Amino acid sequence: MIDIYVNDETSELKAVILGTAQQLGGVPTVEEAYDPKSIEHIKNGTYPTEEVVHGEIEAFATVLKKHGVDVYRPEVLEDCNQIFARDIGFVIEDKFVRPRILKDRKDEIKGIQYVLEQIPEANQLEVPEGCRIEGGDVMPWHEHLFVGYSKKEDFQKYVVSRTNEEGVEFLRKSFPNKKVKAFELKKSDTDPKENALHLDCCFQPVGLDKAIIYKGGFKNEEDYQFLVDFFGKENVLEITKDEMYYMNSNVFSISEKVVVSEQGFTRLNAWLESQGFTVERVPYSETAKMEGLLRCSTLPLKRVKK
Repeated sequence: MIDIYVNDETSELKAVILGTAQQLGGVPTVEEAYDPKSIEHIKNGTYPTEEVVHGEIEAFATVLKKHGVDVYRPEVLEDCNQIFARDIGFVIEDKFVRPRILKDRKDEIKGIQYVLEQIPEANQLEVPEGCRIEGGDVMPWHEHLFVGYSKKEDFQKYVVSRTNEEGVEFLRKSFPNKKVKAFELKKSDTDPKENALHLDCCFQPVGLDKAIIYKGGFKNEEDYQFLVDFFGKENVLEITKDEMYYMNSNVFSISEKVVVSEQGFTRLNAWLESQGFTVERVPYSETAKMEGLLRCSTLPLKRVKK
């Protein structure tokens, strides 16, 4: 049996599922891609190779293991991109939530079936028909649950809208002890610099009380302002549109003191170190071309309970 528990983004990590870059199936066509950044790189001939992305993810795995984390990997499915494990499930407290995600990605759950079989059924929740949620939009933060979503009009309009109002309502009903705070995100199927694919593409807590935020990812300024007020302006690093594009907010916390970050995030990494964090730098710039980075590649199963 696997003991699961996650109540925040930064407590010491004990167990995680990390995606795999084996058997990706080559470069997709523009028609097969479902986010604007992948499309941009397919058109430009700069879409990453399996070999390079595999090297990046294995470097991340090495860092996780160095810190004593139990690392589970998906069973490899042929011709299937299984890098972004975050979206195919997530843990809130002692519940593993099996979401309904983009239909093009529904096979990915098969790769972690062996993990789910080790989690008691009583600790698994299945998202019902009509509700859509992806793990990149869901952030447990102690008594709060921060969720990125799109209202009906945007959800029906954009492929990159991944969590709907029904999904938010499901989380409210399933976790009545949580203060669910939902943020409407800015979406674009065509311009990666105007698209917050998930909440973790424009916001992420680090440490005990700090956060990385991109104002332009939020559709409503009051949502951005809520987060600045919540963490305190002095505790927030505001990133630029270009930094958001390269996914500076999509780092990953191994603990309240240790953050894994892309080696090229110069300003972010300097800020993190100035705040007392140990920054584990890994190469991840090629993986980022697929509109996902370090947080997207992970599905935390267990963090230390406070």
